[in-house]
Amino acid sequence: MSSELGFTLITTVTTIFAHLTLSNGLLHSGSVSHGVSKSDYYLTTDELWFNQTLDHYSPYDHRKFRQRYYEFLDNFRAPDGPVFLIICGEGPCSGIAKDYISVLAKKFEAGVVSLEHRYYGKSSPFNSLATENLKYLSSKQALFDLAAFRQYYQETLNVKLNRSSGGSENPWFVFGISYPGALSAWFRLKFPHLTCGSLASSAVVRAVYDFSEFDQQIGESAGQECKAALQETNKLLELGLKVNGKAVKALFNATDELDVDADFLYFTADAAVLAFQYGNSDKLCVPLVEAKKNGSDLVETYSKYVREYCMGVLGLRARPYSRKHLRNNVVTADSTYRLWWFQVCTELAYFQVSPTNDSVRSQQINTDYHLDLCKSLFGNGIYPEVDVTNVYYGGDRITATKIIFTNGSQDPWRHASKQTSSPELPSYIMNCHNCGHGTDLKGCPQSPMVIEGKSNNCSSPDAVNKVREQIVDHIDLWLSECRGSTRMYSVAS
Repeated sequence: MSSELGFTLITTVTTIFAHLTLSNGLLHSGSVSHGVSKSDYYLTTDELWFNQTLDHYSPYDHRKFRQRYYEFLDNFRAPDGPVFLIICGEGPCSGIAKDYISVLAKKFEAGVVSLEHRYYGKSSPFNSLATENLKYLSSKQALFDLAAFRQYYQETLNVKLNRSSGGSENPWFVFGISYPGALSAWFRLKFPHLTCGSLASSAVVRAVYDFSEFDQQIGESAGQECKAALQETNKLLELGLKVNGKAVKALFNATDELDVDADFLYFTADAAVLAFQYGNSDKLCVPLVEAKKNGSDLVETYSKYVREYCMGVLGLRARPYSRKHLRNNVVTADSTYRLWWFQVCTELAYFQVSPTNDSVRSQQINTDYHLDLCKSLFGNGIYPEVDVTNVYYGGDRITATKIIFTNGSQDPWRHASKQTSSPELPSYIMNCHNCGHGTDLKGCPQSPMVIEGKSNNCSSPDAVNKVREQIVDHIDLWLSECRGSTRMYSVAS
């Protein structure tokens, strides 16, 4: 297949408008209710384009590719208002979401820009996603993308404001959730002169080879009754696959997709993760515990949860877990999954392996499973350089300043984040029954998407609001220090 640089249109899945974030090593999306327009969930979906350098590390390769971005300036206080840079991550970036960042932008009279991650969505440098074409897909290249874009956008802003390019600049603040949360922290670490500070929400800054803490957190978040029901369900699934695998997979609409049993078990494990990650554990645990108590069919109960909630509401599908699908080199709307696996298999890992004891997922989902999948998708020699990644960025011992780390107590990804706090690197955990991934910015539960990230449906809104007060205070302080001026807001604002 051709490896020539080119812009390839990718058809966005029209039924999904909400944010995309990490889930158990893959992506899943929130969806919107029927009858609700896309404009209700986005500040803007108007596409803009930037010519980005393909290889920031090469002094002689000057190839470029088109990278998509968005801007929203309705709240911007010209000429000296701040600019909020929202980092898009491992999926198509369809616009600037109307989440809690939109509330912060109004409060701080900030302009908002958002850059799509290289290779994802419509920002694909190549017409083929063969392994040799993926060598420029990395967090390191993505950080330079952000730096180059930041400089480009500041220059365009200077032109709009009739300000000389060598004059004063606007104060910038960077935001990200999950992998983009890690990028937000790493951007502040590597380019501290380009931002006044960063919010790293649910930021997976520690690359983890064997991530058994992930599964342990699922069990802890589930509680003893739900955990026991999940474990029994999993054993029944494994037995059912041996007896009549086709019938079992049919319950999950996966008959024609997942011919490898371990891939099917990974898919069903991921489905359970979604309930806790996105603050909707009752959708899973209430019917499952009731079925166990009543002696009802646990597999049927679980498959109903997967079909109706995971597939019906969240948009989960079996196909992206298929190796045949993941080996597809053609750039499509579903390429997201192959791309993310490449990042997982080369620098980040996050292998969600089953713990030795008391696991809620199949023991077949182990290190060998992940390594075999990486080899199957990308060939020999592909291996996650976890130690190199953590040495380069510092892992959860990152040494930087002015980064806010936030995590939800029920989120399994928090164990790859920074949970210890210090004056220069404040870290906050929101403790509540449905405080999950990115709760500080997205609210809870997260399906359908919560307008302006409202916290009223969190089981403990105070837990979220107190963290948001701290976020406002830190942003206010750090922006004022950038300007060399007095602070605009107080903690109570």
